[in-house]
Amino acid sequence: MLRGLRNASSGWLGKTIMAVVMGVLIVSFGIWGIADIFRGFGQSTAAKVGSTEISLNEFRQIYTDRLQQIGRQFGRPLTQEQARAFGLDRQVLLQTIGEAALDEEVRRLGLNQSDAETLRTIYDDPNFKGGGGKFDAQRFQTIVRQLGYTEARYIADRRRVGLRRQITGTISAALEPPKTLIEAQSRFADEQRSIEYVRLTAAQAGTIDPPSPEALAAYFDEHKTLFRAPEYRKIAFVAITPEDLAKGAEVSDEDAKKLFEQRRNQLGTPEKRQVSQIVFPNVEEAQAARERIASGLSFDDLAKERNLKAADFDLGLVTKSAILDPAVADAAFALPSGEVSQPVKGSFGVALVKIGTIQPAIEPSYESVAPELKREIATERARNQATSLRDKMEDERGGGASVVEAAHKLGLTATTIDAVDRSGKLPNGEPANVPVGLNVVTQAFGSDVGVDNDAIPFKGGYVWFDVLGITPSRDRNLDEVKDQVEVRWREDQVAAKLRSKANDMVQKLTTGASLADEAASLGVKVETATNLKRETASPGVPAGAITAAFRTPKDGAGQTPGTGGGEWIVFRITDVVVPKVDFAAEDVKKLKETLQGNLTEEQVTQYVHQLEKNLGTTINEAAVAQVTGANNEQ
Repeated sequence: MLRGLRNASSGWLGKTIMAVVMGVLIVSFGIWGIADIFRGFGQSTAAKVGSTEISLNEFRQIYTDRLQQIGRQFGRPLTQEQARAFGLDRQVLLQTIGEAALDEEVRRLGLNQSDAETLRTIYDDPNFKGGGGKFDAQRFQTIVRQLGYTEARYIADRRRVGLRRQITGTISAALEPPKTLIEAQSRFADEQRSIEYVRLTAAQAGTIDPPSPEALAAYFDEHKTLFRAPEYRKIAFVAITPEDLAKGAEVSDEDAKKLFEQRRNQLGTPEKRQVSQIVFPNVEEAQAARERIASGLSFDDLAKERNLKAADFDLGLVTKSAILDPAVADAAFALPSGEVSQPVKGSFGVALVKIGTIQPAIEPSYESVAPELKREIATERARNQATSLRDKMEDERGGGASVVEAAHKLGLTATTIDAVDRSGKLPNGEPANVPVGLNVVTQAFGSDVGVDNDAIPFKGGYVWFDVLGITPSRDRNLDEVKDQVEVRWREDQVAAKLRSKANDMVQKLTTGASLADEAASLGVKVETATNLKRETASPGVPAGAITAAFRTPKDGAGQTPGTGGGEWIVFRITDVVVPKVDFAAEDVKKLKETLQGNLTEEQVTQYVHQLEKNLGTTINEAAVAQVTGANNEQ
């Protein structure tokens, strides 16, 4: 599984997307070889695990949710083609099947999780805690919405995840990475090396005579592809965004004051209360505890009797909306400071609620929020205007108008770029005039002249573009790029001479010569770098030198390119230190946690894979292809 994920994420884009995938999936089980036999069945079923059927609509919702979550985190929509290219379609399918298999096992074992425990896991989730380390309901609601869930659906999913973890936690509870493995990994990561080195630059290469016309022509013929003119495209585009439309828009105080009155309660600082609650399984226990409090037992002492930590019962200084249970919220904001409620029948049990400090609500003045309200109104109006202009633009385009013609008719400004290459540069090497974040050039190179392209979503608005012309890539002749060729030829000559000098120096150092003497003969200074670590940058030391240093034995010498082709590094290893492993150190503890996580992942993967085989797993490939768009390629 881990090998597969590494292969999928080998490029920078793959690494980014796979990191986002692993961040948004609540539980991820990538399983190899999930079913030995794939057979089609009912159109409405995507897969079946044991007696559990994953309906086509259910898988479609899960798959769409995942792509939207990834798109939001990645910063732009992820197409079905991109998702399939990175194997996300199979990742989500296999995850869904693995979860279904665990759900079957949960039912077979008769496992359960109380409402109170589900709520506790949400309160304890660090992702939902604010700056003070307390549960932040607004943060919770925002994240849940970003994931594409309703609150009720998320809580239900957390319960299912909790039940699955009862199984996965049990089978991995005794796992611990071998001490030898931890020690080997730690020694490898913490090994330190010190070097002395010199930098050879163009000054040490000596005089480079200008090339003869014949030599330059021969070099050009050998490296012609380096100087080839790229394909250029002439494009025109027009952008309609609320941000641009809102600039300079006037909003009256009358309109802003209307919104102020509507938002008065939301714009101010709402009342906050220090709320504590203890949940009981039934009214009888809660009432008995309330009577003991009335007789003098403190709320904190009652919590201690029930083995509750402060984090288990103290909700902190919160607003009413921050309390998930409506019944508890109503009770908490009806009590005076210092009071303990009567038993409250809530969604997760029967609770006693205590109120501490009360922080009164603060209402803002209109003047303090007027600029923000006016910006909001202007942006909302611009959004509506953008939608209207989008419809008009689509009508014009549908009638056969080009982007430039449609823009002119609607009073919009179109941008035309006569020639731009795939990297977004003009023939003179300058960047094209394209708004930051707009990938219109990439889209244009995926289209053609005369194609009616779909609008590109951009900053809450839309961008339309046409490809007006294509200038194919071609070989340039020497006269066009003579200066560039001569510069490149000279750089290669310098690099070759530096490499030769570096090799000569290494041979001398290997036979006992002093680096200081060799440096003096070349007029360069000896530099030192100490306590270097693998894959750890050191100021002023080229990364290539660090990598090469860890391939060279103590007292050995080596050479490597420096920064660019005009620099070469010659070095000697002066010290190698392999520190003892301190198993109590924080970095070693973190390493152990990482290794334990990897072992757990592999163990769970094997368990779920075997579970699926025992239950019997089938996949309706045709139905899955319908959801993921794979059948569109056929």
